[in-house]
Amino acid sequence: MNSVQLTQFFDVPGQELWNAWTLPSVVKKWFGSDPGGSVTSAELDVRPGGNYAVTFRDGDGTEHTCLGTYTVVSKFDKLSFTWEWKSEPGHVSHVDVEFLRHDADGVTMKFEHRNLNPQSLHGYEAGWKSTFEKLKACVLENRITTK
Repeated sequence: MNSVQLTQFFDVPGQELWNAWTLPSVVKKWFGSDPGGSVTSAELDVRPGGNYAVTFRDGDGTEHTCLGTYTVVSKFDKLSFTWEWKSEPGHVSHVDVEFLRHDADGVTMKFEHRNLNPQSLHGYEAGWKSTFEKLKACVLENRITTK
């Protein structure tokens, strides 16, 4: 499979989900597929041509760094960026995240990660599904604590 496509509804306003993707302090709360893992660094320059780098550590101590460049930044609507693993230099894939609003209380996130490295040891589909479970818990927890 050369791409992963996932669609998920989040029972939060679109701005909260946007912030979860674009604010380093929030990215640090959810990024990475290991439920027992944690983000050690998140640097985001969220603008077309801006770069990002996120390093996260799995529960077993293994570190992973993804990095790339934002290609589309349409506030509250769409983020697109290149994706490269530090451990797999030279193979660039692409991520598109669309935020399809329903109303003030919910947003559907349409996600695609394409041009995946067929030699990669990363389980992309399972990894993103696990990551989005952490994202969902993060935005719901944030919503509860900010009300």
